[in-house]
Amino acid sequence: MQKDVKQILKEFWGHDDFRGSQRNIIDTILNSKDVLALMPTGGGKSVCYQVPAMAMEGICIVVSPLVALIQDQVNQLKLKGIKAIALTGGIPHTELHDLLDNCLYGNYKFLYLSPERLQQSIVQERIRQMNVNLVAIDEVHCISQWGNDFRPAYLECAVLRDIVPNVPLMALTATATPKVVKDILHNLNMERATIFKDSFSRSNISFQVRHTEDKLYQLNKYVSLTDGSSIVYVRSRKMTLSLSEFLKKNGIKTTFFHGGISKKEKQERLQLWLEGKVQSIVATNAFGMGVDKPDVRLVIHYQIPDSLESYFQEAGRAGRDGLPSRAIMITHKEDEEQAKRQFLGSLPNVDFVKLLYVKLNNYFQISYGESIAEPLPLKFNVFCQRYGFNANMTYQGLRILDQNSVISLSENFSERTSLKFTASKSTIFEYLEKHRQTAPIIQTILRTYGGITEYDTKLNLHLLSRKTGIGEVNLKKILQQLDADGIATYKNATSDLEINFLVPREDDRTINTFAYKIKDFHQVKHQNMSAILSYIDNSTRCRSAYILDYFGEKASKICGTCDICRPTELQSLEVLKRGILELLEKKPLTSRILEQTLQAAQQQVVMALQELLEDELILLTNGNTYNIKK
Repeated sequence: MQKDVKQILKEFWGHDDFRGSQRNIIDTILNSKDVLALMPTGGGKSVCYQVPAMAMEGICIVVSPLVALIQDQVNQLKLKGIKAIALTGGIPHTELHDLLDNCLYGNYKFLYLSPERLQQSIVQERIRQMNVNLVAIDEVHCISQWGNDFRPAYLECAVLRDIVPNVPLMALTATATPKVVKDILHNLNMERATIFKDSFSRSNISFQVRHTEDKLYQLNKYVSLTDGSSIVYVRSRKMTLSLSEFLKKNGIKTTFFHGGISKKEKQERLQLWLEGKVQSIVATNAFGMGVDKPDVRLVIHYQIPDSLESYFQEAGRAGRDGLPSRAIMITHKEDEEQAKRQFLGSLPNVDFVKLLYVKLNNYFQISYGESIAEPLPLKFNVFCQRYGFNANMTYQGLRILDQNSVISLSENFSERTSLKFTASKSTIFEYLEKHRQTAPIIQTILRTYGGITEYDTKLNLHLLSRKTGIGEVNLKKILQQLDADGIATYKNATSDLEINFLVPREDDRTINTFAYKIKDFHQVKHQNMSAILSYIDNSTRCRSAYILDYFGEKASKICGTCDICRPTELQSLEVLKRGILELLEKKPLTSRILEQTLQAAQQQVVMALQELLEDELILLTNGNTYNIKK
């Protein structure tokens, strides 16, 4: 018996009604028909499969390409009191069996997994035994070689049609060109699917490109004059830090976010931004997936992204509450050449991918024919330096290995702390007598970890901190002292990437199976770069209409708010400055009177006054009026 979907929406999501095509999509699924849902970022795609899955008996299988996105979705469902399981990389075989048993007998509603997991026979067999009510394939553009972030493993999703043949299938994406849509329908045998396409138009977002000689000045200007939260996207971890420091020095509460910081730091910084305790967050493009913050008023791209798909998805994180917002790309004449060098000049060929794969295996001391089950931490810069590899080319090569299911790659800061007591028991007891202050900590470690006197043992610093009441930083100092005093061997290693090897090592034979696809990868990357550069260089066509056309949608009208549809703010600012000077020639005036007289927005007047003050053309009097500087 089906439950009322509006009641489910209200109970678990707190919304009174559906929006856009959500209700029609849900009704189609409840009538056991396949759906392809094309919805913009912020369009509420997850609700489209989560609500009908909750309304029906059984479990929903969700395929998603990103570990971070899977974990975020599962955590969000758990917070709502909904039982969900994630099958990500690095799960031991016994634990995998237990998790699949839970899906069969534990009354779980959602099973999230990667396309690579779906290829495992054990997973396929258990899904056959489950009472599956719906199959949802998220980010389904990954199934097309012409789509952004193509993953060949996604082609295996079609096996679900055979495993659960009578179950409706829903495919969802926010970035699909007509060519990609055709690929999706063909590859998933969805020729009879009902296609729902909410307009990709984001009429509340003003898309703008600012060509400037002083990018830092423009960045500071836009962020400081924005009343609300903002995101600044960059392409490197180093840049997140430098721009964050720059904005802080200019009085803006800012933090930074990238894949190389710890999980704890990510959560802390995300919360600061979500709660409005910092106004702006400078981040790499990984930031924002699954993050629901409706009041982002400004998204800035400080560096050119790799594709128009990526740009539109990231820019679409502005104004999810429907209120006026801006997506601004700040660019300099040298940026285009830099983007070409970064994304096209460093594209790896087949020989480099083969060499990279061999060195990656050698780095982890994996022998020919060996399989490795557990995830392995990789310090990316150290790896590149050891083998003299170009960083950009290496990262692109790792992505090719990831897309072709040779490895699973995730940006994930991790820290491994291990300890082994090497001194004899009598020496340890003597040490405890002499160091009574640290004795309780050492005793806790000995009680918690059996075998630590015989084997190198991984420590959970968070657990030890809870047990002892000592902070993690001080715990590390104590462990370092144990090592220095010859009582134990202490190791502490950090990494910023995590690698899961998905197939046994076979060197060239591993790469040869998809070598021909690397040429296709190059072609897609060149097309992507051409599209984003054409968008930037466009000076005659409405930005929104340009984007909609790229995604196969005809704009019914021009937006009226982008830098093409109306005079640029820079031009408007010059007109406003002249108007202010003309008025101040007659008498001193307050900013409020200037706003009313010129019928201009407060932000525009403030910006114009700041520039006139900087140029020493006007001055601020003691009575808070502005006057011409004589």
